[in-house]
Amino acid sequence: MRSLDIAATGMIAQQRNVEVVSNNLANMNTTAYMRRRPEFHDLLYQNLVIPGSTSSSSGTVVPSGVQLGLGVKLAAVYRIHQQGNLSATDNTLDLAIQGKGFFQIQLPTGDTAFTRDGTFQLNATGNIVTHDGYTLQPGITVPTNAVDVNINASGEVLVKIEGQVNLQNVGQIQLAVFPNEAGLEAIGDNLLLETPASGTATTGNPASVGFGSMLQGFLETSNVNAVEEISNLISAQRAYEMNSKVIQTSDEMMGTLTALR
Repeated sequence: MRSLDIAATGMIAQQRNVEVVSNNLANMNTTAYMRRRPEFHDLLYQNLVIPGSTSSSSGTVVPSGVQLGLGVKLAAVYRIHQQGNLSATDNTLDLAIQGKGFFQIQLPTGDTAFTRDGTFQLNATGNIVTHDGYTLQPGITVPTNAVDVNINASGEVLVKIEGQVNLQNVGQIQLAVFPNEAGLEAIGDNLLLETPASGTATTGNPASVGFGSMLQGFLETSNVNAVEEISNLISAQRAYEMNSKVIQTSDEMMGTLTALR
């Protein structure tokens, strides 16, 4: 009975659905987390009667045929790049991007990763780094005698040096944008890597054409909607139960057949 295999694929698909939803809920408070959405496709079809085939010697054509589906599969898990809310932290080196763009982070391997998590700090040499100590690119060093750091909407890092009236520009933050943001590869720690699917990064200054602006003292929150995710969870659970009911029903039908004498 095909229904056993079909329902089994349905249960597996809904299990994956629940896993995606649970990951979204687990990251509700993760800075700049982008929620995921699963996409499902139907499997191959068995053509018992091919649509458009002739049904008689006179040339009559079958209008629809007989096609039996073989179930469902998980096709993709999309990352929804929707702007999260901005939360005020009043921390000097907390940065939020309003609009498109990613911060560029240099990994220990020398590769460049990308993130919207603007939780930055200073290391022992005054470089702006992530909470893991990875350097923000292009590298920016804040002098040890700086008494204040100001980062404007265009990404210019201006510091006030003790004893000086004018602010000193010590660097320029640049953002990266991609033709297909959903094609970036997530590697954990709020970091993403460029892939052939994402396209090549284009870099530029914040607040320029095609790039978001910078907001100091704020962080972007997760864009997960708890109510929507709970609704999706309930829907996935009901679909899982219905597919398990199909397996139970198919088993009872097979039991009826084997009981015939």
